[in-house]
Amino acid sequence: MTARIYQRPKNAMQSGKARTDEWVLEFEQSEARHADPLMGWTGSGDTQAQVSLTFPSKDEAKAYAEKYGVSARVHAPPPKSLKLQAYSDNFR
Repeated sequence: MTARIYQRPKNAMQSGKARTDEWVLEFEQSEARHADPLMGWTGSGDTQAQVSLTFPSKDEAKAYAEKYGVSARVHAPPPKSLKLQAYSDNFR
């Protein structure tokens, strides 16, 4: 089993930062998805891909993966940069 550990990004549709401090451990797919011939929905027999665990810190997520023998890759969050701009700069 392989998994990836990452920090949730800020929701682009809202200005709030709720749940952005959580770290998520998601299992990667072990088999390919296929289209259902009757309904056309995409699915697979892999149930681990549906599991998503949240942790308050990166170290706790890594400790969980090590405890249960899951090889996990950690994706670091991109650096945050602020563009400070005054309202009057729009009219220069």
